[in-house]
Amino acid sequence: METSAKKHLSTKEIVSYSLGLFGFQLIIGYLNSYQAEFYVTGMAADFAVIGILLLVVRVISAAFDPIVGNLIDRTNGKKGKLKPFILFSLLPLMAMTILIFIKVPFRGAALYAYIFVTFLFFSMASTLGDVPSQAIASVATPNPTERTNLVSVANTFKAIGLSAAAAVLPIVCLIVPGGSAVITEKGAADTPISVDEFTISAIVIALIGCGLFALIYIVNRERVPYRAERMSFKDMLSVLKGNKPFLLVIISCFLGFGRQIQTSIAVQTANSVMGSQNYVLIIGITGGIGAVLGMAFVPLLIKKFGEKNVCIGVSLYGFVMSLVTFFVGTNSMTTMFIFLFLMGFQFSVVNLLPVIMTADSIDYYEYKTGKRAEGTVYAVLSLTVKVTLAMGTALGLILLSVSGYDVSKVGGQSDTTAKIVYFTYTAVPGIFSLLSIIPLIKYDLTPKKKLEIAEELQRRRAV
Repeated sequence: METSAKKHLSTKEIVSYSLGLFGFQLIIGYLNSYQAEFYVTGMAADFAVIGILLLVVRVISAAFDPIVGNLIDRTNGKKGKLKPFILFSLLPLMAMTILIFIKVPFRGAALYAYIFVTFLFFSMASTLGDVPSQAIASVATPNPTERTNLVSVANTFKAIGLSAAAAVLPIVCLIVPGGSAVITEKGAADTPISVDEFTISAIVIALIGCGLFALIYIVNRERVPYRAERMSFKDMLSVLKGNKPFLLVIISCFLGFGRQIQTSIAVQTANSVMGSQNYVLIIGITGGIGAVLGMAFVPLLIKKFGEKNVCIGVSLYGFVMSLVTFFVGTNSMTTMFIFLFLMGFQFSVVNLLPVIMTADSIDYYEYKTGKRAEGTVYAVLSLTVKVTLAMGTALGLILLSVSGYDVSKVGGQSDTTAKIVYFTYTAVPGIFSLLSIIPLIKYDLTPKKKLEIAEELQRRRAV
């Protein structure tokens, strides 16, 4: 049996990697869902200004990604080239998550400066953990099929973690005396979420998230052989220039940036369309289940049709289903949840395919040049995710501001506001799903070609 077809991963490793990504995304999901709401509710910030500020911070902090990638590719430690960086990220990630959700007495320019600094340090800490944790999938096993299965399972947990973050705050609201989840006869919360509830939730999220994320450092192994490379930034650019499949994936992510819009306005969508902020839990679970089921089926679809065809097909589905959800979804609450569930399937592409295709592109680059560059490639992927998320967040918050959304109202938004918010939440991601297809037309790493590359790499490594 060829080494490229041999099984290497234990169940323990698959579970630890999956739980680790779940924990990390629990933190990311909490910020995506509640960071802007906290600033506006607790410190009277402006949605549009916050959206632009978060975009600027993410773009600036993205410069840290290639630095981390370069350091990774230069590292040759006893624990591997990736795991030490995960360890270094844990304490600052935990501290900054909590610090972001603590109320400060600043207002105006001083407040925005504080937000800028704390979120910048958070973004740098998350990069320190995100780049190596994603890259571990490419070195955990030389078997491309086993790697696809690992990424599929782990990213399913990753998607669940991203959605589960929305559940923590409503639970805290139920526990805290006099919390916002007090239910009226109409079934809606009668008070806005308080600052203390945001802060307590952040502490819970930070402790659980970082505790689970540490499992990757403790349990997982780096199996694919490599040698440390002293790479200049010019060398890093040559890596990207010589990796056509990866460049196509990156361009697709940028063209589809609006698919990232949902997490930034989920709370406001629940409030304006359903009448209560705490319905964000139901929205998150409904769409999240669709995405999770999609990721469960994606590996089966990949085996039959290949990544390219699956990505294009699911993106087309997302475009159609998003528009249908907007036009017919508000006929009733039941209809809305059904279509939000069906719409969620498209996000399996956003969460899963770029990671799988990036891992494949690393093998492709080694096949062409004899060099592996996990740090560089995953740093660029992390940078791309950061910037596209920031662009999606900024667009969502700007459209929220344009809609006339009033954060002080629990329910009671105007019909025009509710319609604009719902359009932003449903139809906009579908439009960007359609745009993301364009560069993938030229993607040519077929399943057959991937297997040939894996077998050739194993032959070379054995020499």
